[in-house]
Amino acid sequence: KRPALVMGITVLLILSGVFTFRSLGKEFVPTLREGSIQVLAHMNPNVSLEEITKTARQIETDIIQCSEVETVMTEIGYGEVGPHVHHTNFACITVILRPLDQRKKSLTHDDIVNQLDERLSTYPGVTISYSQPIQHEIDGLIAGAGTQVVAKVVGTDFDVLKTKAAEVQDVLSSISGVADLQTEQFSGQTQVQIHLDRVQMARDGLNSMDVQKTIRDAIGGQLVGSILEQEKSYSINVRFDEPYRKDIEAIENLLIRSRSGYTIPLKQFADVQTVTGLRQVSRENSQRYVSVQCNVRGRDAGGFVEEAQNAVKQKISLDSGYSVVWGGQFELQQAANKRLMIIVPITIFLILIMLYSLFNSIWNVLLIMLNVPLALVGGVLFLGVFGENVSIPSSIGFIALFGIALTDGLVLISRFEYLRHKRGLSLEQAVVEGAVSKLRPVLMTTLTTSLGLLPLVLSNGVGSEIQRPLAIVVIGGLSSSTILTLIVLPALYLEMNRRIRSGVKTEPSIVE
Repeated sequence: KRPALVMGITVLLILSGVFTFRSLGKEFVPTLREGSIQVLAHMNPNVSLEEITKTARQIETDIIQCSEVETVMTEIGYGEVGPHVHHTNFACITVILRPLDQRKKSLTHDDIVNQLDERLSTYPGVTISYSQPIQHEIDGLIAGAGTQVVAKVVGTDFDVLKTKAAEVQDVLSSISGVADLQTEQFSGQTQVQIHLDRVQMARDGLNSMDVQKTIRDAIGGQLVGSILEQEKSYSINVRFDEPYRKDIEAIENLLIRSRSGYTIPLKQFADVQTVTGLRQVSRENSQRYVSVQCNVRGRDAGGFVEEAQNAVKQKISLDSGYSVVWGGQFELQQAANKRLMIIVPITIFLILIMLYSLFNSIWNVLLIMLNVPLALVGGVLFLGVFGENVSIPSSIGFIALFGIALTDGLVLISRFEYLRHKRGLSLEQAVVEGAVSKLRPVLMTTLTTSLGLLPLVLSNGVGSEIQRPLAIVVIGGLSSSTILTLIVLPALYLEMNRRIRSGVKTEPSIVE
């Protein structure tokens, strides 16, 4: 009886959904709580296996004192194969947590990580970050760094890259939600450098290639053969004994044989010294870069990256040939959104064509399509109530709502048309009888689907973080869609057909 009031409330609901959607966070998939934590410890590039083993055991001792920890296991270095992104100064400490029913209910995963961080933040010379086994591997495969967000400063001059990477790290440190912030270890490796005096070499009749080959074979070794034992093959490598290559003095006394047959100590025509040089040179698309890495805690990764990108653009100036490239899981989210922006409009267009071929009325088609935003409003509002972000699982839930909402609208409008044109009822009678007759089927569809998805909302086991957004969106969307379908569509259908039938004049209210 009051279509203007119904339409006004509907518009307000849609606007509230738009406002809520703009305030929601964005991420590719919710963080899966795997029941374990990885403590990633990066130490000095020159650390020995004995020292890293000692430090890792001390870290294990501190971790195991946490009441929520069940088992601790440490891996040092990396294997010969596999998608590892770390070096031999790296310790991966896997922390197995107690089952959920044995933990304090007040402690979340992030609370446990914060407890560990307080215990381990005092180790000198050790940079520690936190992840999970599956998450760490995925992050490493996506961005090559093993963290959720990576800012790669790309350019040519290494000194400039180092300076700009430090500036990017300073900017990121001031952004809310940043955690485990660090710049990749691109330097700090102690090296032995041998500078040859070519003038003196010429006086002694030495050839630089022969000298370099002798140094390489003496220190690094030379492959002289192999041994085959059953199915295994072993290489034979020959080099100087340990006392003759263990330090700078031994290397300086290395004897180089000239072509004349006499030997000359290396120190007479070479300067041997230890320097701190580059540990690695990272490249992507043939371009050199230095990466700044971090994780995100307490907020959505998409919003964090957006804020970080704007802050870096405003506070850091880059010369020509230098740029900051962002990487991480948000890349997958952006790629998925681009695909959905193409697929969803095509799908809606095809649905419009099929609906028009069924009703031969653009107004009926628009009424049915109106049910889609009415359903989306409920899904968005429920995401905001439950504190979830917009992600791929929630997007799948919205896509599922498309079909359910369109089906409800199609059934209702079809019933109105049947009662009017097949049974000859008046417009008002067809709307009333059609809405009443479809009340039970629509409610049953909503209740059975919602009750079937309710366990996904209430579950807290491993994997529930992925399932919950989908269920929340579908239940919330069905709730709003059902209520609005049974109220808004009949009122709009009645008002629209009145106006069509009488031009611009509105007929009296519905007959009793």
